[in-house]
Amino acid sequence: MRDFVEIGQGREARRAYHLNQLSLVPARRTRSSKDVDTTWNIDAYTFDVPFMSHPTDALASPEFVIEMDKQGGLGVLNAEGLLARHADFDAAVAKVLEARGDFLNEDQSKAIRTLQELHQAPLDEDLLAERIAQVRDAGATVAVRVSPQRCRELAPALIKAGVELLVVQGTIISAEHVEQGGEPLNLKEFIGSVDVPVIAGGVNDYTTALHLMRAGAVGVIVGGGFNTNDLALGISTPLATAIADVAAARRDYLDETGGRYVHVIADGDLYLSGDAVKAIACGADAVVLGAPLAAAEEAPAKGAFWPSAAAHPRFPRGQIVGTEGDRTTLEVLLHGPSASVYGEQNFVGALKRAMAKCGYTDLKKFQKVDLVIYP
Repeated sequence: MRDFVEIGQGREARRAYHLNQLSLVPARRTRSSKDVDTTWNIDAYTFDVPFMSHPTDALASPEFVIEMDKQGGLGVLNAEGLLARHADFDAAVAKVLEARGDFLNEDQSKAIRTLQELHQAPLDEDLLAERIAQVRDAGATVAVRVSPQRCRELAPALIKAGVELLVVQGTIISAEHVEQGGEPLNLKEFIGSVDVPVIAGGVNDYTTALHLMRAGAVGVIVGGGFNTNDLALGISTPLATAIADVAAARRDYLDETGGRYVHVIADGDLYLSGDAVKAIACGADAVVLGAPLAAAEEAPAKGAFWPSAAAHPRFPRGQIVGTEGDRTTLEVLLHGPSASVYGEQNFVGALKRAMAKCGYTDLKKFQKVDLVIYP
Protein backbone atom coordinates (compact mmCIF):
# COMPACT_ATOMS: atom_id res chain seq x y z
CA MET A 1 0.00 0.00 0.00
CA ARG A 2 1.41 3.38 -1.01
CA ASP A 3 1.83 5.87 1.82
CA PHE A 4 0.36 9.36 1.30
CA VAL A 5 0.59 12.21 3.79
CA GLU A 6 -1.36 15.46 3.91
CA ILE A 7 0.93 18.46 3.47
CA GLY A 8 -1.91 20.98 3.71
CA GLN A 9 -5.64 21.24 3.19
CA GLY A 10 -6.51 19.48 -0.04
CA ARG A 11 -2.89 18.63 -0.92
CA GLU A 12 -1.24 15.27 -0.45
CA ALA A 13 2.22 13.92 -1.20
CA ARG A 14 3.43 10.37 -1.48
CA ARG A 15 6.07 9.30 1.00
CA ALA A 16 9.19 8.03 -0.75
CA TYR A 17 12.57 6.74 0.40
CA HIS A 18 16.22 7.28 -0.34
CA LEU A 19 18.71 4.43 -0.30
CA ASN A 20 20.31 5.67 2.92
CA GLN A 21 17.01 5.11 4.72
CA LEU A 22 17.10 1.36 4.02
CA SER A 23 18.99 -1.59 5.40
CA LEU A 24 19.24 -5.18 4.19
CA VAL A 25 18.22 -8.01 6.48
CA PRO A 26 20.72 -10.90 6.64
CA ALA A 27 19.19 -14.36 6.29
CA ARG A 28 19.34 -17.38 8.56
CA ARG A 29 21.48 -19.19 5.98
CA THR A 30 24.64 -17.36 4.89
CA ARG A 31 26.98 -18.36 2.10
CA SER A 32 30.56 -17.85 1.05
CA SER A 33 31.18 -14.80 -1.13
CA LYS A 34 33.21 -17.11 -3.38
CA ASP A 35 29.94 -18.78 -4.41
CA VAL A 36 28.29 -15.53 -5.54
CA ASP A 37 27.72 -14.85 -9.25
CA THR A 38 27.63 -11.15 -10.23
CA THR A 39 27.26 -11.73 -13.98
CA TRP A 40 25.01 -9.24 -15.77
CA ASN A 41 23.46 -10.23 -19.11
CA ILE A 42 21.65 -7.59 -21.17
CA ASP A 43 20.50 -8.37 -24.70
CA ALA A 44 23.37 -10.24 -26.38
CA TYR A 45 26.03 -8.82 -24.06
CA THR A 46 27.48 -10.31 -20.90
CA PHE A 47 29.45 -8.47 -18.23
CA ASP A 48 31.21 -9.93 -15.22
CA VAL A 49 29.94 -7.18 -12.94
CA PRO A 50 26.71 -5.12 -12.99
CA PHE A 51 28.35 -1.71 -13.18
CA MET A 52 28.28 0.98 -15.89
CA SER A 53 30.37 4.14 -15.91
CA HIS A 54 28.67 7.53 -16.21
CA PRO A 55 29.19 9.09 -19.67
CA THR A 56 30.87 12.26 -18.45
CA ASP A 57 33.95 14.01 -19.80
CA ALA A 58 35.49 13.35 -16.38
CA LEU A 59 35.46 9.58 -17.08
CA ALA A 60 34.56 8.88 -20.70
CA SER A 61 37.90 8.72 -22.47
CA PRO A 62 38.48 5.71 -24.75
CA GLU A 63 41.27 4.55 -22.45
CA PHE A 64 38.99 4.60 -19.40
CA VAL A 65 36.19 2.79 -21.24
CA ILE A 66 38.63 0.11 -22.39
CA GLU A 67 39.88 -0.38 -18.83
CA MET A 68 36.28 -0.54 -17.58
CA ASP A 69 35.71 -3.40 -20.00
CA LYS A 70 38.86 -5.18 -18.82
CA GLN A 71 37.53 -5.00 -15.27
CA GLY A 72 34.28 -6.67 -16.32
CA GLY A 73 31.96 -3.66 -16.47
CA LEU A 74 30.42 -1.49 -19.18
CA GLY A 75 32.13 1.79 -20.02
CA VAL A 76 30.12 4.42 -21.89
CA LEU A 77 31.41 7.14 -24.23
CA ASN A 78 29.54 10.43 -24.68
CA ALA A 79 28.74 11.24 -28.32
CA GLU A 80 28.19 14.89 -27.36
CA GLY A 81 31.14 15.21 -25.01
CA LEU A 82 34.50 16.93 -25.34
CA LEU A 83 36.04 13.82 -26.92
CA ALA A 84 33.86 14.43 -30.01
CA ARG A 85 34.60 18.18 -30.13
CA HIS A 86 38.33 18.54 -29.40
CA ALA A 87 41.16 16.55 -30.95
CA ASP A 88 43.23 17.18 -27.82
CA PHE A 89 40.74 15.80 -25.30
CA ASP A 90 43.20 15.86 -22.40
CA ALA A 91 43.95 19.56 -22.98
CA ALA A 92 40.24 20.38 -22.97
CA VAL A 93 39.73 18.57 -19.66
CA ALA A 94 42.79 20.33 -18.24
CA LYS A 95 41.20 23.72 -19.05
CA VAL A 96 38.17 22.78 -16.95
CA LEU A 97 40.35 21.72 -14.04
CA GLU A 98 42.45 24.89 -14.26
CA ALA A 99 39.30 27.03 -14.20
CA ARG A 100 37.95 25.08 -11.22
CA GLY A 101 41.08 25.71 -9.19
CA ASP A 102 40.84 25.06 -5.46
CA PHE A 103 38.01 22.62 -4.70
CA LEU A 104 37.54 24.29 -1.32
CA ASN A 105 36.29 27.35 -3.23
CA GLU A 106 32.52 27.04 -3.58
CA ASP A 107 32.30 29.42 -6.56
CA GLN A 108 32.12 27.22 -9.63
CA SER A 109 30.97 29.82 -12.15
CA LYS A 110 34.32 30.17 -13.94
CA ALA A 111 34.71 26.41 -14.36
CA ILE A 112 31.11 25.96 -15.54
CA ARG A 113 31.52 28.77 -18.09
CA THR A 114 34.72 27.14 -19.32
CA LEU A 115 32.93 23.81 -19.67
CA GLN A 116 30.07 25.48 -21.56
CA GLU A 117 32.49 27.26 -23.90
CA LEU A 118 34.37 24.06 -24.66
CA HIS A 119 31.07 22.36 -25.47
CA GLN A 120 30.21 25.09 -27.96
CA ALA A 121 32.78 23.65 -30.35
CA PRO A 122 31.01 21.73 -33.14
CA LEU A 123 30.70 17.98 -33.05
CA ASP A 124 33.23 16.27 -35.31
CA GLU A 125 31.71 12.98 -36.49
CA ASP A 126 35.03 11.81 -37.93
CA LEU A 127 36.76 12.43 -34.61
CA LEU A 128 33.96 10.65 -32.77
CA ALA A 129 34.29 7.69 -35.15
CA GLU A 130 38.01 7.53 -34.33
CA ARG A 131 37.28 7.39 -30.59
CA ILE A 132 34.70 4.65 -31.14
CA ALA A 133 37.13 2.71 -33.34
CA GLN A 134 39.75 2.89 -30.58
CA VAL A 135 37.35 1.18 -28.17
CA ARG A 136 36.12 -1.32 -30.75
CA ASP A 137 39.64 -2.27 -31.87
CA ALA A 138 40.56 -2.99 -28.23
CA GLY A 139 37.81 -5.63 -28.14
CA ALA A 140 35.64 -3.73 -25.65
CA THR A 141 31.86 -3.47 -25.93
CA VAL A 142 31.08 -0.13 -27.60
CA ALA A 143 28.36 1.76 -25.72
CA VAL A 144 27.72 5.42 -26.50
CA ARG A 145 25.42 7.93 -24.85
CA VAL A 146 23.43 10.47 -26.84
CA SER A 147 20.83 12.96 -25.66
CA PRO A 148 17.13 12.57 -26.54
CA GLN A 149 17.33 15.87 -28.44
CA ARG A 150 20.05 14.65 -30.82
CA CYS A 151 19.64 10.88 -30.97
CA ARG A 152 17.84 10.91 -34.33
CA GLU A 153 20.51 13.14 -35.83
CA LEU A 154 23.53 11.23 -34.52
CA ALA A 155 22.34 7.62 -34.50
CA PRO A 156 23.18 6.80 -38.17
CA ALA A 157 26.78 7.95 -37.80
CA LEU A 158 27.16 6.18 -34.46
CA ILE A 159 25.86 2.88 -35.79
CA LYS A 160 28.05 3.19 -38.89
CA ALA A 161 31.05 3.73 -36.60
CA GLY A 162 30.33 0.46 -34.78
CA VAL A 163 28.25 1.29 -31.70
CA GLU A 164 26.82 -1.87 -30.13
CA LEU A 165 24.70 -0.39 -27.33
CA LEU A 166 23.05 3.01 -27.74
CA VAL A 167 22.29 4.87 -24.50
CA VAL A 168 19.65 7.59 -24.94
CA GLN A 169 20.05 9.47 -21.69
CA GLY A 170 19.04 12.73 -20.06
CA THR A 171 18.49 13.66 -16.42
CA ILE A 172 14.75 13.30 -17.16
CA ILE A 173 13.29 11.54 -20.19
CA SER A 174 9.89 10.56 -21.56
CA ALA A 175 8.71 8.19 -24.26
CA GLU A 176 7.84 11.16 -26.49
CA HIS A 177 10.00 14.27 -26.37
CA VAL A 178 8.12 17.30 -27.73
CA GLU A 179 10.18 20.30 -28.80
CA GLN A 180 8.69 23.61 -29.95
CA GLY A 181 9.02 24.06 -33.68
CA GLY A 182 10.39 20.56 -34.20
CA GLU A 183 9.12 17.09 -34.86
CA PRO A 184 8.35 15.15 -31.64
CA LEU A 185 10.76 12.33 -30.85
CA ASN A 186 8.76 9.14 -30.54
CA LEU A 187 11.13 6.69 -28.90
CA LYS A 188 9.11 3.69 -30.07
CA GLU A 189 9.55 4.75 -33.69
CA PHE A 190 13.20 5.64 -33.10
CA ILE A 191 14.11 2.38 -31.38
CA GLY A 192 12.31 0.43 -34.10
CA SER A 193 14.36 2.23 -36.75
CA VAL A 194 17.84 1.43 -35.39
CA ASP A 195 19.65 -1.89 -35.60
CA VAL A 196 21.22 -1.83 -32.14
CA PRO A 197 19.69 -2.31 -28.67
CA VAL A 198 18.77 0.90 -26.87
CA ILE A 199 19.03 1.73 -23.16
CA ALA A 200 16.97 4.79 -22.24
CA GLY A 201 16.51 7.02 -19.20
CA GLY A 202 16.43 8.57 -16.71
CA VAL A 203 12.96 8.01 -15.37
CA ASN A 204 11.48 8.53 -11.94
CA ASP A 205 8.17 6.68 -11.98
CA TYR A 206 6.29 3.53 -12.94
CA THR A 207 4.29 4.99 -15.83
CA THR A 208 7.20 6.53 -17.74
CA ALA A 209 9.26 3.37 -17.26
CA LEU A 210 6.44 1.23 -18.62
CA HIS A 211 6.18 3.53 -21.66
CA LEU A 212 9.90 3.14 -22.36
CA MET A 213 9.62 -0.62 -22.04
CA ARG A 214 6.73 -0.65 -24.50
CA ALA A 215 8.83 1.55 -26.78
CA GLY A 216 11.33 -1.29 -27.06
CA ALA A 217 14.16 -0.28 -24.74
CA VAL A 218 16.27 -3.20 -23.50
CA GLY A 219 17.17 -1.25 -20.38
CA VAL A 220 15.62 1.65 -18.46
CA ILE A 221 17.78 4.00 -16.40
CA VAL A 222 16.22 5.11 -13.11
CA GLY A 223 17.24 8.50 -11.77
CA GLY A 224 19.19 11.36 -13.28
CA GLY A 225 22.60 10.70 -11.83
CA PHE A 226 24.59 13.20 -9.79
CA ASN A 227 22.98 16.58 -10.52
CA THR A 228 21.48 19.70 -8.98
CA ASN A 229 17.92 19.18 -10.24
CA ASP A 230 16.63 19.32 -6.67
CA LEU A 231 18.07 22.80 -6.10
CA ALA A 232 17.56 24.15 -9.62
CA LEU A 233 14.25 22.57 -10.68
CA GLY A 234 12.68 21.31 -7.48
CA ILE A 235 12.88 17.76 -8.84
CA SER A 236 14.54 15.06 -6.77
CA THR A 237 14.56 11.29 -7.05
CA PRO A 238 14.24 9.25 -3.85
CA LEU A 239 16.09 6.42 -5.53
CA ALA A 240 14.96 3.49 -3.37
CA THR A 241 11.29 4.15 -4.15
CA ALA A 242 11.97 4.97 -7.79
CA ILE A 243 13.86 1.71 -8.37
CA ALA A 244 11.10 -0.30 -6.71
CA ASP A 245 8.46 1.43 -8.85
CA VAL A 246 10.35 0.78 -12.08
CA ALA A 247 11.02 -2.82 -11.04
CA ALA A 248 7.24 -3.19 -10.63
CA ALA A 249 6.81 -1.86 -14.18
CA ARG A 250 9.35 -4.45 -15.35
CA ARG A 251 7.36 -7.22 -13.66
CA ASP A 252 4.05 -6.06 -15.15
CA TYR A 253 5.61 -5.65 -18.61
CA LEU A 254 7.09 -9.14 -18.33
CA ASP A 255 3.57 -10.47 -17.71
CA GLU A 256 2.08 -8.29 -20.43
CA THR A 257 4.49 -9.54 -23.10
CA GLY A 258 4.72 -13.13 -21.94
CA GLY A 259 8.41 -13.00 -21.13
CA ARG A 260 10.24 -9.90 -22.45
CA TYR A 261 12.58 -8.80 -19.67
CA VAL A 262 13.75 -5.18 -19.55
CA HIS A 263 16.70 -4.31 -17.34
CA VAL A 264 16.49 -1.68 -14.62
CA ILE A 265 19.66 0.40 -14.23
CA ALA A 266 20.05 2.70 -11.20
CA ASP A 267 21.74 6.07 -11.63
CA GLY A 268 21.66 8.52 -8.73
CA ASP A 269 23.59 9.79 -5.75
CA LEU A 270 25.60 6.60 -5.42
CA TYR A 271 28.88 7.23 -3.64
CA LEU A 272 29.66 4.15 -1.56
CA SER A 273 29.51 0.42 -2.16
CA GLY A 274 26.58 0.12 0.26
CA ASP A 275 24.56 2.47 -1.98
CA ALA A 276 25.12 0.21 -4.97
CA VAL A 277 24.22 -2.89 -2.95
CA LYS A 278 20.94 -1.32 -1.79
CA ALA A 279 20.09 -0.23 -5.34
CA ILE A 280 20.28 -3.82 -6.56
CA ALA A 281 18.40 -5.04 -3.49
CA CYS A 282 15.56 -2.63 -4.39
CA GLY A 283 15.28 -4.21 -7.84
CA ALA A 284 18.02 -2.82 -10.09
CA ASP A 285 19.85 -5.18 -12.45
CA ALA A 286 22.85 -2.86 -12.73
CA VAL A 287 24.18 0.40 -11.31
CA VAL A 288 25.76 3.45 -12.96
CA LEU A 289 28.85 4.63 -11.10
CA GLY A 290 30.05 8.19 -11.57
CA ALA A 291 31.80 10.05 -8.76
CA PRO A 292 33.20 6.87 -7.12
CA LEU A 293 35.18 6.09 -10.28
CA ALA A 294 36.71 9.57 -10.53
CA ALA A 295 39.41 8.43 -8.09
CA ALA A 296 40.71 5.96 -10.68
CA GLU A 297 44.16 6.66 -12.06
CA GLU A 298 42.73 5.92 -15.51
CA ALA A 299 40.09 8.69 -15.22
CA PRO A 300 41.02 11.68 -17.42
CA ALA A 301 39.91 14.37 -14.91
CA LYS A 302 42.53 13.32 -12.34
CA GLY A 303 40.18 12.93 -9.39
CA ALA A 304 37.60 15.55 -10.37
CA PHE A 305 34.05 14.70 -11.38
CA TRP A 306 31.10 16.41 -12.99
CA PRO A 307 27.99 15.01 -14.71
CA SER A 308 27.23 15.59 -18.37
CA ALA A 309 24.39 17.94 -17.31
CA ALA A 310 26.99 20.40 -15.99
CA ALA A 311 27.80 21.46 -19.55
CA HIS A 312 24.27 22.50 -20.54
CA PRO A 313 24.64 25.78 -22.50
CA ARG A 314 21.77 27.65 -20.79
CA PHE A 315 20.91 25.85 -17.56
CA PRO A 316 23.73 23.69 -16.17
CA ARG A 317 22.66 21.28 -13.43
CA GLY A 318 25.79 19.73 -12.08
CA GLN A 319 28.73 20.56 -9.86
CA ILE A 320 32.41 20.03 -10.49
CA VAL A 321 33.65 18.24 -7.41
CA GLY A 322 36.92 16.71 -6.31
CA THR A 323 37.07 13.25 -4.80
CA GLU A 324 38.65 12.93 -1.39
CA GLY A 325 41.59 10.68 -0.67
CA ASP A 326 44.35 9.23 -2.82
CA ARG A 327 43.77 8.03 -6.35
CA THR A 328 44.09 4.36 -7.11
CA THR A 329 43.48 2.01 -10.00
CA LEU A 330 40.08 1.21 -11.43
CA GLU A 331 40.80 -2.42 -10.56
CA VAL A 332 41.06 -1.54 -6.86
CA LEU A 333 37.92 0.61 -6.96
CA LEU A 334 35.90 -2.24 -8.46
CA HIS A 335 37.63 -5.38 -7.16
CA GLY A 336 39.88 -4.33 -4.29
CA PRO A 337 41.68 -5.06 -2.12
CA SER A 338 40.49 -2.05 -0.15
CA ALA A 339 42.06 -0.25 2.78
CA SER A 340 38.93 1.87 3.33
CA VAL A 341 36.34 0.92 5.94
CA TYR A 342 33.57 3.08 4.44
CA GLY A 343 33.03 1.53 1.03
CA GLU A 344 34.81 3.87 -1.38
CA GLN A 345 36.61 0.88 -2.93
CA ASN A 346 35.98 -2.76 -3.87
CA PHE A 347 32.39 -2.30 -5.07
CA VAL A 348 32.26 -5.83 -6.46
CA GLY A 349 33.62 -7.34 -3.27
CA ALA A 350 31.02 -5.45 -1.24
CA LEU A 351 28.21 -6.70 -3.47
CA LYS A 352 29.41 -10.30 -3.24
CA ARG A 353 29.80 -10.14 0.53
CA ALA A 354 26.37 -8.54 1.05
CA MET A 355 24.71 -11.15 -1.17
CA ALA A 356 26.48 -13.94 0.69
CA LYS A 357 25.59 -12.55 4.13
CA CYS A 358 21.95 -12.43 3.07
CA GLY A 359 22.05 -15.96 1.62
CA TYR A 360 21.88 -15.24 -2.12
CA THR A 361 24.17 -16.39 -4.92
CA ASP A 362 22.82 -14.49 -7.97
CA LEU A 363 21.60 -10.97 -8.66
CA LYS A 364 18.00 -11.79 -9.60
CA LYS A 365 17.34 -13.64 -6.35
CA PHE A 366 19.09 -10.92 -4.36
CA GLN A 367 16.40 -8.47 -5.52
CA LYS A 368 14.04 -10.31 -3.15
CA VAL A 369 16.10 -9.72 -0.01
CA ASP A 370 14.19 -8.38 2.99
CA LEU A 371 14.55 -4.67 3.67
CA VAL A 372 13.84 -2.47 6.67
CA ILE A 373 13.42 1.30 6.92
CA TYR A 374 15.09 3.37 9.60
CA PRO A 375 15.22 7.15 10.22
